[in-house]
Amino acid sequence: MHPPLTLHRHPLCADIIEEFQKCHTDHPLGKFLGQCTELKVKLDRCFRQEKAIKRKANFEQSKKLKERLQAYRKETAEMQS
Repeated sequence: MHPPLTLHRHPLCADIIEEFQKCHTDHPLGKFLGQCTELKVKLDRCFRQEKAIKRKANFEQSKKLKERLQAYRKETAEMQS
């Protein structure tokens, strides 16, 4: 099972998504018999890569936010002293 195949949510995988959807429309019965399986595997790999990139970006963003929060707490603690 894969996430919804919307191009705007998966810009890195747009080419593979289009090929996969075209395969499904060109082979309405073949899609059940494995005709589009190779594209499905490529799509899964692309989604994994995309998720790894997003995960790394989110981690970096959370680190920056955590640093800002610690600086704010330190600043407010100094003001109260």
